[in-house]
Amino acid sequence: MVHSGDIVTLAAGHYRLREQLAGSAYGVVWRADGGAAGEVAIKLVNREQMTRAEPTVQARWAECAAREIAFLSRLAPWDARHIVRLLDHGLHDGLPAMALELLDGDLAAHMAAQNAAARRIGLAQSLAWLAQVNAALAKVHQHGWRYLDLKPGNLLLDASTHTLKLADFGTNRSLLDAGAHTYTGTASWQAPEQFFPEGAGHLTDARTDYFALGAIFFYLVTDGATLRYSGACADAWRAHGRDGAAQLLAAWNGALPPSLAEDEAEHFLQCARAGSGDADPAAALALLRSLLAVRRQDRPRHALEISRMIAAAAGPQAIVRRAA
Repeated sequence: MVHSGDIVTLAAGHYRLREQLAGSAYGVVWRADGGAAGEVAIKLVNREQMTRAEPTVQARWAECAAREIAFLSRLAPWDARHIVRLLDHGLHDGLPAMALELLDGDLAAHMAAQNAAARRIGLAQSLAWLAQVNAALAKVHQHGWRYLDLKPGNLLLDASTHTLKLADFGTNRSLLDAGAHTYTGTASWQAPEQFFPEGAGHLTDARTDYFALGAIFFYLVTDGATLRYSGACADAWRAHGRDGAAQLLAAWNGALPPSLAEDEAEHFLQCARAGSGDADPAAALALLRSLLAVRRQDRPRHALEISRMIAAAAGPQAIVRRAA
């Protein structure tokens, strides 16, 4: 177990841990002093939790960290496309470790602060952030991966530029592997095919990430509300684990629960109108419906198609501002 004041030595430097910023069963993130490099975020495998897991699971944790480092290492610094920058990496205590740029908290914390101050994100800002996350996913897909864990906690805010950056790539799965895979990700932000298995496993592709992008869009526009569909999946997972999908299907008489109920669509539209500016709430709702389609084949095919729908919803004034 690591503590404040410990030194982590990676390939390019030494980092003194100061305070833990975040943690999960799989990893922990610390604020650290990198000397001349300034403050950084140090991401370590959660060894304390890892030692309690089965040997096969332990190997998977180390593999996920190594996969994240491999992906981030291939990104040119000038071409991160709203992806958190990898500054250094190596081994700590025999496990993969990395130094990342230190940002200003995640989207979930930012939304909570906005709500506490009675401030709204607004449709124009929501569309701008959606475009940034879409660009990040496009980069992930371009490098041959599907992300599979898009959620507010994995979107970090750069306060200096008021932009979002995607982080945490341990769940990435190769797009070349079209076969069914084991369960991965977070139940409350998953597409139907990612939560409900088909036969031996889960059949996902790049369009699976687009469903989560739609859930993020709903979350942004509605001041942090989440879809009832997502909540039902999360509740089923907490109560029944891997049997949760079957339990939820049984509760719906064998049918999938609706991904976007009509009253939720109306609520989204009302929120969009309240903070629309030059943007088009009706076009935004059409985009939301497209992203949240239950079947993968009914969602947008690629990032460019989504980008065009975002531009249509943002309106001509937004296009002029981006070009200026």
